[in-house]
Amino acid sequence: MMRRGRKILAWVLGILVLLIVAIVLFIAFFDWNRLKPTINEKVSEAIGRPFAINGDLSAQWSREPGEGGLVGLIPWPHFTARDITVANPDWAKDKHFATLDSIQFRLSPFPLIAHRIVVPEIRLGQPHVALQRQKNGDNTWTFKLPDSTGPSEWQLELNAIAFDKGHIDLTDAMTQIAMGIDVTPLGKGIPFDQIMAEQEKDARAQAKKITGASAKVLAKSDADENDRKDETKKKQVYYFAWDAKGTYKKSTVSAKARTGGVLALRDADRPFPVQADARFGDTHIAFVGTLTDPLNMGALDVRLWFSGTSMSHLYDLTGVTLPDTPPFATEGHLKANLKKGASVYTYENFTGRVGGSDLGGSLVFDTHGQRPSLTGTLKSNQLLFSDLAPLVGGGSNEEKAERGDVTRQPADKVLPVEPFRTDRWNAMDADVRFTGVKIVHGERLPIDNLSTHLTMKDAVLTLDPLKFGVAGGTVGSNIRLDGSKTPMKGGFNLGARHLKLKELFPTFAPMQTSFGELNGDASLTAVGNSPAALLGSANGEVKLLINDGAISSSLLELAGLNVGSYAVNKLFGDEVVKINCMAADLVTTNGVMESKLFAFDTEKALINVNGDIDFRNEKLNLDIVPHTKGFRLFSLRSPLYVHGTLKNPSVGVHAGPLILRGGGAVALAVFAAPIAALAPLAVPESGKADATQCKPLLDDLRKNPPKAPPAGKSRG
Repeated sequence: MMRRGRKILAWVLGILVLLIVAIVLFIAFFDWNRLKPTINEKVSEAIGRPFAINGDLSAQWSREPGEGGLVGLIPWPHFTARDITVANPDWAKDKHFATLDSIQFRLSPFPLIAHRIVVPEIRLGQPHVALQRQKNGDNTWTFKLPDSTGPSEWQLELNAIAFDKGHIDLTDAMTQIAMGIDVTPLGKGIPFDQIMAEQEKDARAQAKKITGASAKVLAKSDADENDRKDETKKKQVYYFAWDAKGTYKKSTVSAKARTGGVLALRDADRPFPVQADARFGDTHIAFVGTLTDPLNMGALDVRLWFSGTSMSHLYDLTGVTLPDTPPFATEGHLKANLKKGASVYTYENFTGRVGGSDLGGSLVFDTHGQRPSLTGTLKSNQLLFSDLAPLVGGGSNEEKAERGDVTRQPADKVLPVEPFRTDRWNAMDADVRFTGVKIVHGERLPIDNLSTHLTMKDAVLTLDPLKFGVAGGTVGSNIRLDGSKTPMKGGFNLGARHLKLKELFPTFAPMQTSFGELNGDASLTAVGNSPAALLGSANGEVKLLINDGAISSSLLELAGLNVGSYAVNKLFGDEVVKINCMAADLVTTNGVMESKLFAFDTEKALINVNGDIDFRNEKLNLDIVPHTKGFRLFSLRSPLYVHGTLKNPSVGVHAGPLILRGGGAVALAVFAAPIAALAPLAVPESGKADATQCKPLLDDLRKNPPKAPPAGKSRG
């Protein structure tokens, strides 16, 4: 029995060896070109398009490097097919979806016993791929596969794919992309550290160029050190270069990228190294890092650099609604979970510059829900007030043209006419907090700091609160702009408290001994899609109270109030005149601001201002009427007028007799009737209950806060 068993085993082993030898000889000597018609037919049926191996089809045997034991002894079959074409649908502009000089792959023989086709790697030689998508969504990369008749006995496992030098053409009518991409082997792998150093140097040079020669190099963030210490990233090596040129939404695009040599198809935990340096019109974007599970766009972890002439230009590229800004540059750490329809991007601990201001913080862009959302916190340690001008359409026409704004500011207008881009407001929601620790400005506007909470929901933009620290006091406000309406509806509420006059005018010596303060309230509603249109339709009230100050023409010149400077010079010369109280109660109806009360109570006279300012056409129609107190050294001339426009005011003296002296009695008459509305603004400085010179006029009056009518409605 033992002899018989040995004979049977010998026969089995012999037959197995003969089968292996036969298979080896068959693969080695069989003319595989005889199978091309069958292969072409079967593949064409499987993908729903003509497929053809037009060149030679061959096979050879070689041992698999890195394998040990019996697996290492058995040679693996290596197949090569040359001159392959895959057709495009009939409607496509390119005849072929793909052409390749060659396809090379090898099979692991032992898994075939278990009906598993294991391909460790497939190599594509000189691939040329034409990708096209129409406006209706039809595309060339979706194949019509036959309906499945049930689970197959065979399973295909494709572990990796390698690229050779090739070219990709992409034409996408839906996203308005037309791109040509060349793929080239680098010849020698480049390590992560070298790629990072090169990109960092280039990106920061570009940032400095865009934000101005005087801009500081972007500060290093925690992301810098984390990337350098990340051992996983340090092991990454880049083997292929990608060079792309074309257009995106009519903007020119050029990009250079480098990636790893083998694309991990099955290992979702294997990071794939990526780097890119791209220019979209006037915007520069660069990144270095890894992409995990690239076929399913699993996760992105990169250092990211942004720079350009305006943040608003990122909308077409990213879908993120951002405001007009001066030239900007940022760098930081971007992490993203790239799940289809539910991606989350985190741009954390970034630093940057916007114009001459620094900027930093963290932002999260989440594509979940009905609309994407942007949340986060931003901080500027040194904010130039002039960098805020583009937010409301300010700046010169040259600056506007540089950032791509097409609406030119008329030469005879002061109020910005550039419309807000409300069509973008419904593209996403937002909840962002911003703090400007220190605001840099000239002496004319001593704003110390700024903070706001910005929210945007259903195309309604809210700044609540919007706070400024000004001259030792505070200016608090809230703004609501409803971009879902056409024209846009706006509501504005503002309160200024305890603004110290000596800090408002720090270079004016007579004011330094003043204990006076400025307090004010404003409440307005309006409709319109630009600052000019909003003011030109405004309805509401503005109230202002100043006590214990001083005034001269030189002071007003310092403040840039040339009209006021002219008026004061005509009334008092250039001498310093003490102000007991200045009160204003202004009513705005359909863009016309009228004076219910606008008066200066000085030590020498009471000055009354009557008339209106029409913001619809920026016209001035004001009369300045002085009333002399007593018979002293001082002789006032005829009333003055201020006509013309905000841009080009015309100031002069009314023809007529001199104003009668003895106007002290007139003072109380001017103040008495409308002064009640200003009672809430008579807030003494803390600890100085008798400091306000307006207090005697207001002691017996009660609160009457300003109220604004609904937006778009006239006052009765």
